[in-house]
Amino acid sequence: MRRRLLLSTLGVVAVAILVLGLPLLIVTVRLISDVANNDLLRETQAVQAYVEDRIGLGEISPRRLARLVPAGQQVQVTLPSGAVVNSGPHLGKDAISQSVSVREGGRVEVARPAAGIRQEQLSAGLLVLGLALLSAAAAAGVAVLSARRLSGPLLDVADRAARLGAGDFRLSPTRHGVPELDRVSDVLDRSANEIAELVRRERDLASDVSHQLRTRLTALQMRLEEIALSDDPDVRTEAVAALEQAERLSGVVNELLAQARHARAAGAEVVDVAHELRVIVAEHAPAIARVGRSVGVVAEPGLVATATPGRLHQAVGALVDNAVQHGAGSVRVTAHIAGTNVVVEVTDEGAGVAPDLVPSLFERGVSGSNSTGLGLALARALVEADGGRLELRRSSPPVFTVYLARAELGGELG
Repeated sequence: MRRRLLLSTLGVVAVAILVLGLPLLIVTVRLISDVANNDLLRETQAVQAYVEDRIGLGEISPRRLARLVPAGQQVQVTLPSGAVVNSGPHLGKDAISQSVSVREGGRVEVARPAAGIRQEQLSAGLLVLGLALLSAAAAAGVAVLSARRLSGPLLDVADRAARLGAGDFRLSPTRHGVPELDRVSDVLDRSANEIAELVRRERDLASDVSHQLRTRLTALQMRLEEIALSDDPDVRTEAVAALEQAERLSGVVNELLAQARHARAAGAEVVDVAHELRVIVAEHAPAIARVGRSVGVVAEPGLVATATPGRLHQAVGALVDNAVQHGAGSVRVTAHIAGTNVVVEVTDEGAGVAPDLVPSLFERGVSGSNSTGLGLALARALVEADGGRLELRRSSPPVFTVYLARAELGGELG
C-alpha cells in the first residue's frame, strides 16, 4: 500500500509538473527574451534621439555613442550620406539586435551578445526545474508520511480482524483519528461482542441439550430395564429391543455433542503455554505498573497444551484484568502439569470474591462492582470452546484456575 500511494502521489505531481511546469518554463524563457529585446529597443531609441539631434551638425561621436549603451554592446549608425559610424566591439552573428530609422534616411542599429541572455534563460530554467524537483520531493515526503499514517492503522485493523477470526474477542480501545478506520474498529468491536454472545449461547445450548437428553434417556433406559423384567416373553423381547435402540440413541447424542465440541475447537493447536503466558503478561505489565502494582509469571519448562492462542490470550488476559481491577497487591500467573492437564492459575493478594457471588460468578452480567460482568463469562466460554475448564478454586485470596488439555512434547508448536 505504501508503494502504491507513493507512486500515485508522484504520478499526480509528474502530471502537474508537465501541465504547469513545462508551460511555466516556456513562458519564463520567452519572457527573458522579450525583456532583453525591449531593453535593447529602448537603448536603440536613445541612440536614435542623439543621432537626430546631432545629424544636422554633422558631428556623431563614437565615444558618445558608447556611453549611450551598456559596455560590451555594438552601435552602428548609418547616416543619410551613407557614411557609417561604429562604436563598441564587433559581435558577429552571435548577437541580438534592434534597429530603427532616423529622419532624413539614416538608420541606427544596436546589438548585444546573445550569450548573456541564454545564461539568464538557463538560470531561470534551472530554477523552475529545481522548484519542480523540490515539489516532487515534498510530495514524496507527504506521500511517505500519509502512507505511514494510513498503513499503520490499516495493519492494526487487519491484525484485529485476524485475532477476531482466531477467536480473540477482546475489545480494542485504540482509535486512529481516521473516521473510516475508526468506524471499522467500532464494527469489529460490535462483531466481537456479538460473536462472544453467540459462543456463550452455543455453550449454554450444548450444555442444556446434553443435560436434558441424557436425563431423559437415562430415565427411559431405567424404565425399559424394568419392563424387560416382565414375565411376558413378548413384552420382554420388545423391551430389550427398545432398550437397545435407546442405547444407540444415547451413543448418537454423545457423538453429536463430541462433534460439536470438536467443531468449536477446530482452531486449537499445540501451544507453548509458558511462552504465551509471558506474552500476555508483557501486554498487561505497563497498565499494571501505572497503578503501582506488579505482575509475574512462574511456569514449568516444556508445558504444551492444545488451545487456540487467541482464545487463551483473551481468557487469561480477562483474568489478569479482573485481578487488576478488583484485586490488590501483586498479580501472579503460574502454570504446571496436573495429570492430563496443564493448569494455569491467576491470583492476587486482594480480599477475593464475596461468598454470595461465588455460585453465579461466571454468569453473564454478574459483577461485584460496577463493571459489565462480561469478562469472566466470556473467559469461561472461550476456555470451554477449546475443551478446557475455568473454575474459581479459592475465593479468598482469589485463585482462578484454567485447565487445558495437555499435548505431547513431540507435537508441532503453533
